[in-house]
Amino acid sequence: MRIPFMSGSQEYVARDLTLDDTPAMAELHAGAFARPWSDEEFEALLVQDTVFGYAVRPVASKGKPPIQGFVLARLAAGEAEILTIVVARANRRAGLGRMLMDAVMRHLYTERADALFLEVDESNTAAIGLYRRLGFRDVGRREGYYSAKDGRKSSALVMRSDLR
Repeated sequence: MRIPFMSGSQEYVARDLTLDDTPAMAELHAGAFARPWSDEEFEALLVQDTVFGYAVRPVASKGKPPIQGFVLARLAAGEAEILTIVVARANRRAGLGRMLMDAVMRHLYTERADALFLEVDESNTAAIGLYRRLGFRDVGRREGYYSAKDGRKSSALVMRSDLR
């Protein structure tokens, strides 16, 4: 799937993740999480039949521009979950997270999935706002789920969107 998107004057495109993307995925993930996933962990996920995802890049006239964000999800038995979603710091609040979530939800619609779940750090107000605008609601909480690089713990909100 290839989905175009404009943010300001920059055009972006979301496309299916491939194994070639795993080093860039690991690098982006390391900039956003205290316990980043390695490219080997991303490879192990991407080879599973139930796992899919999208990368977003700026459209460039030549060369292969770097990934500016990605989302990885899993679908099984009619229910899906976001495994991880990351947008490069320089591109946050530019609509790329929404673009990635839209790509996942389109995919799930074609697969006739019933629900999509995700976990989000309770302090990530921008992401929570996006998810609520997309129709997600709180269905649970995981105390001390996330660890910051300085050792502090924060809770995760478990959110759900009914897709049908």
